[in-house]
Amino acid sequence: MKKFLLFILLFQIVQFAVTAQIQCGPMVGYSEMKEVMLWVQTQKPSKVKFVYWDKENPAIKYSTAEAITNKHDGNVAKLVCDQVTMGKKYDYEVWVNGKKVARNYPLSFQSQELWQYRKDPANFKFAFGSCNYINEPETDRPGRPYGGYQEIFSAIYQKQPDFMMWGGDNFYYREPDWNTRTGMIHRNTHSRSIPEIQPLLGSVHHYAIWDDHDYGPNDADRSFWNKDMSLEMFKLFWANPNYIFENEACTGTFQWNDVQFFMLDNRWFRTPNDNHTGDRAFLGQKQINWLIDALTGSKATFKFIVCGGQVVNPAKVFENMATYDAERADLLKKIADAKVPGVFFLTGDRHHTCLQKLERAGNLYPLYDLTISPFTSGPSKPIKDENNSPIVDGTLYTERNFAICEVTGSLKDRVLKITVYDTKGTQVWDKDIHANELK
Repeated sequence: MKKFLLFILLFQIVQFAVTAQIQCGPMVGYSEMKEVMLWVQTQKPSKVKFVYWDKENPAIKYSTAEAITNKHDGNVAKLVCDQVTMGKKYDYEVWVNGKKVARNYPLSFQSQELWQYRKDPANFKFAFGSCNYINEPETDRPGRPYGGYQEIFSAIYQKQPDFMMWGGDNFYYREPDWNTRTGMIHRNTHSRSIPEIQPLLGSVHHYAIWDDHDYGPNDADRSFWNKDMSLEMFKLFWANPNYIFENEACTGTFQWNDVQFFMLDNRWFRTPNDNHTGDRAFLGQKQINWLIDALTGSKATFKFIVCGGQVVNPAKVFENMATYDAERADLLKKIADAKVPGVFFLTGDRHHTCLQKLERAGNLYPLYDLTISPFTSGPSKPIKDENNSPIVDGTLYTERNFAICEVTGSLKDRVLKITVYDTKGTQVWDKDIHANELK
């Protein structure tokens, strides 16, 4: 009996030692028909791989390549599962230094389905939001903590979205962070390591853009001296499927069933807010030209343009695109001239939530802008200069929150259902928008 108890104790010690080798994650990244990316961060340099299997056929195991994490890259491993079959659900394990790492929550992912020319696209849902501040007393500003209510990530997880779209300010660099690689790795690691977020990372696919706070200092723009390193950190800690411009910006795109997301960068090309000496860029013509080309070429039912700052709001306040009025007018005109159906903006930044609806002349459908903010940062309210902003009645919410967006129905009659929830997962408001309204 004593030998048995000793064996159990040694087994538990070994399991704890192996589990402790993971700093945070694993995280499920992008999903495609032929591959899925998985991400994990270890506490020290280690050999890492993932083992995965079709839930319907668990006897056959597949394995990714093996990676060796290193301190220079934050001990991060990003590995591709390239033996997946279209439209399947998988379970997976993390192996560190030859041993399976136990996690006390499900680890799973899914590959996308080939539905085109065969049937209607499947229903799906995704989580959306922005502004996640994780407190750290030694680097926070003095006084009342700015962040809080981290249980919001448990509430998101309980809604079981297929994927999550992070809308910027996904963490907040502080003064000790943005000048050095060491500081940037620390902040990314610190924000991703909270226990409440681990189950959400493990079985929900994640995509991201950035805004100023996870790019550099407050209101950072194209002049940020360390933006090349910041982009390197973004690519290291997220698992997006592509980046449109080589070594520039976090711009990218992906599809999920019949919907396409156009992930924009409102920082890399941005003219400083107070520089009025010439043409002023919010997105920059290079990025806008790509966007219009991509929108016109897309056959997606809904075309979600994801941007860190509000676009539809005409109020020239804070860092709305309206403060760059010439470029905003140019963007809206190009969208109108291209006669692109299904355009819908997803934005963050403002630390409150609302749905805005911009009516357009000439029999054009209205442009919606769904702002969801904040996750855990301090909330705020619109200011008096925004009294005439086109906020849809009943959608303004000024506490911490998140959104679940569901796309349902036949291909000819797809419906977007937006539901906003508070930090505990209690519904605040909902709204249905039919794709046929955006034609």
